[in-house]
Amino acid sequence: MSMESALSDSSAAAVQEEDSSQLVPIKAILSRSDKGVGLCGQNVRIGGWVRKGRVAGKGAFAFLEVNDGSCPSNLQVIVLATLYKLRDVVATGTSIHAEGRLKLPAEGSAQSIELEVENLIDVGTVCNAAKYPLPKAKLPLEFLRDFVHLRPRTSIISSIARIRNALAHATHTFFQTHGFLYVQTPIITTIDCEGAGEMFQVTTLLSDAERLEKELKETPPPSEADLKVAELAVKEKGEAVSLLKSAKAGKDEVIAAVAELTKAKESFSKLDERYKLGERFRLGGGIPKKDGKVDYAQDFFSRQAFLTVSGQLQVESYACALGRVYTFGPTFRAENSHTSRHLAEFWMVEPEIAFADIQDDMKYAEAYVRFLCQWLLDHCYDDMEVMSDQTAIQRLEMVANSKFHRVTYTEAIAILEEAAKVKKFENKVEWGIDLASEHETYLTEEKFKAPVIVYNYPKEIKAFYMKVNEDNKTVAAMDVLVPKVGELIGGSQREENYEMLKHRMLEMGLPLEQYQWYLDLRAYGTVKHSGFGMGFERMILFATGLDNIRDVIPFPRYPGRADL
Repeated sequence: MSMESALSDSSAAAVQEEDSSQLVPIKAILSRSDKGVGLCGQNVRIGGWVRKGRVAGKGAFAFLEVNDGSCPSNLQVIVLATLYKLRDVVATGTSIHAEGRLKLPAEGSAQSIELEVENLIDVGTVCNAAKYPLPKAKLPLEFLRDFVHLRPRTSIISSIARIRNALAHATHTFFQTHGFLYVQTPIITTIDCEGAGEMFQVTTLLSDAERLEKELKETPPPSEADLKVAELAVKEKGEAVSLLKSAKAGKDEVIAAVAELTKAKESFSKLDERYKLGERFRLGGGIPKKDGKVDYAQDFFSRQAFLTVSGQLQVESYACALGRVYTFGPTFRAENSHTSRHLAEFWMVEPEIAFADIQDDMKYAEAYVRFLCQWLLDHCYDDMEVMSDQTAIQRLEMVANSKFHRVTYTEAIAILEEAAKVKKFENKVEWGIDLASEHETYLTEEKFKAPVIVYNYPKEIKAFYMKVNEDNKTVAAMDVLVPKVGELIGGSQREENYEMLKHRMLEMGLPLEQYQWYLDLRAYGTVKHSGFGMGFERMILFATGLDNIRDVIPFPRYPGRADL
């Protein structure tokens, strides 16, 4: 039986003939129903990294626990001393590319199958095992944040990476299956979707100023006296040309004089330009100013630009032409927060649905969250078992099989006010507040013991683009609350009435000229539409049960840290 046919009943794909490397994923061996026992006697080639290693048999061979990233389980690999210097393969972190035969381990072993190496194709040694920063011991997640380039080699971070990958795959699968088009919205924008003003600015003015400073140090600008000398030279050359013309001098003589004048003018122009650069630097540090303010017309985009906090407004333009769309990409928030729930760079999933009201919005949000939970249960159960939160799988099962409770904001406040008679909340409960984390926790974990969708919030605490309800007090906004993390999704029906949207913008002091294109969507064929946004890292926090959002993104950015 070939290796390909032997692995055909595995959930992992078998080795493809066109794959020149012919590497067999460890998952394809160990994730079989028989944990690889049925592959005994098969020759395979694997590549991975040593998690643990030890020399045995009085130096005759070494046992290695090798992981290749395909699953959380390690494959036990045996290397004979006749093949390689054993102390160079047992160090944690060593990479090995090897061929060998799968065989049953000795009786009483914890492994179901092991690989006896017959040919070591390549070994990537650890140059100084004593200094390798990730020893065999279990390490705190806080410690691992200082080694973001190496932490994927640990069991928990590699499992998180596979869970994150699975959720991304599930996201695209869900929306593509439901007829949504994937639209890539801009990372660089000129508008603030949320109106909070906590945006990273994109500019070349600072680097231009630094370059100017360096240039002026190397080649100092001309003085005012130098400029006057050059100006006088232009005047004298001009007078010389005039005299020659009035004296009816020869053509060649006039042409030569005009050439001298042109040369003098060019010299003066260059000196004048450098003189002005020097003055600009002296007065404003090289930053161009106009009327006492930074002149962004001189910037790269000829206007102020920022890193986006949301792709929602832009993707609405495609929803108003293509019906169902979604964007999935990085967003940025310059909020100087050090809490376990904040990142400066994070990912958002933002669908937008034309001809849909708030009820449709809630249906899609619920279906999406349940789909993600079931996907993890179906595809990442082994990685979920790695998580230290033993209730994580139970939460996924509960959400995947629950019908989400729906309550209006007014009803939620009434529930919380009743609870406040016997339970102490740190944040006061009254109509008009934005629900705090403790309120969301009470609703999901104590009152309903299930996910909750709260909708119809007071308009004063919500964004300008949300549909104003008939009571003129609330907007058609909704939040999906889940146990562990609280708010997972925020969404709304968008305001499709031109005059009402314009009124809301003016109420919030937004510059209409920057949002005119957004108003145009209402002026030219307005349509009822709705959408929502889900912080991707929040979903991973909910799924894994981890406490800090910095541990569920590959390269966390937060105040004071932007490693790699």
